Amino acid sequence: MRTFYQARKLFLIGLLSIANMAVSQEKLAQTGLKFLNIGTDARCQALGGAVTALEGYSSSMFYNPSTMAWLKANFNASVGTTLWIADISYSFAAISINPGDGEWGVFGLSLQTVNYGDLYETIPATNTQGYIDVGKFSPTAYAIGLGYARALSERFSVGANIKYAAQNLGTAFYTAGTKKEFKVGVPAFDLGVFYRTGFKSLNFGMSVRNFAREIRYEDENFQLPLTFRIGISMDVMDLLPVDKEQQSFTLSVDAEHPRDFKEQIRLGGEYRLFNLFALRAGYLSGTDEEGVSLGVGGIKNFAPDSNLAIGFDYAYTPFGVFGNVHRFSFQFTY
Repeated sequence: MRTFYQARKLFLIGLLSIANMAVSQEKLAQTGLKFLNIGTDARCQALGGAVTALEGYSSSMFYNPSTMAWLKANFNASVGTTLWIADISYSFAAISINPGDGEWGVFGLSLQTVNYGDLYETIPATNTQGYIDVGKFSPTAYAIGLGYARALSERFSVGANIKYAAQNLGTAFYTAGTKKEFKVGVPAFDLGVFYRTGFKSLNFGMSVRNFAREIRYEDENFQLPLTFRIGISMDVMDLLPVDKEQQSFTLSVDAEHPRDFKEQIRLGGEYRLFNLFALRAGYLSGTDEEGVSLGVGGIKNFAPDSNLAIGFDYAYTPFGVFGNVHRFSFQFTY
């Protein structure tokens, strides 16, 4: 019980820190490269993004890199795509390698890309339309990163990512008929810690994502969408006389303090049956359109005596007037 009260104290301290930051400074819609904050993993987003305190796998590099330290397999790969609003799509790929059963830690490689589609390029003109159509262009954005996580004890792990994020808005007419490529890029860091409290399956986690220097783009300065999260999770079946090999129900809660909008609470729940099939639901507070998320998932071994398994996850998020967002992810484990 002592560790439970310690974890609760740490969680309350974290919430007070978030409240103090909110009082001292409020900045809304003042960051760039916002694609870094779009969650793409279907399982994580079906849980409302409340995964800071959940033991993870390769996709954990996009949320809390320290949870990747508890990867039980030697190798895990995740790929997925998000069909976002306005015909924008986000894709990701991540690989985790556990070379010595955690003795040397877990190494990871991640990639995020954005497809904004084709946009029309115009230049000012004195005709009746006021412009001339000169064709189409396709903006691009990506982030590639290296991650590392290690369990320092049976309860505590740390992790970090170093990544390079960039965005290219294409080449366009600038001055005196000349063309210029409008692009920007910056290195960034993600940090995380994870703690098993020792009380049943109660876990505690914290993460800081998108820590980077200020960027200057043309005549304006902006910062990356720095985000601080603190969370707890627990399998509530621990409190009931049931066989956890047959079913589990994990609840998770994250408190989030972003740089560019108000504080949010993320809630998630996942019911697993025989560790083969999962039903998920999540909720994100403090938004105008996004809120509830739903999802399903499953995992299948290729053979009874095989260590090779494949998993599939799907998440559905109603987005109000913008329609619905669909996410699809696949996992490969060995």
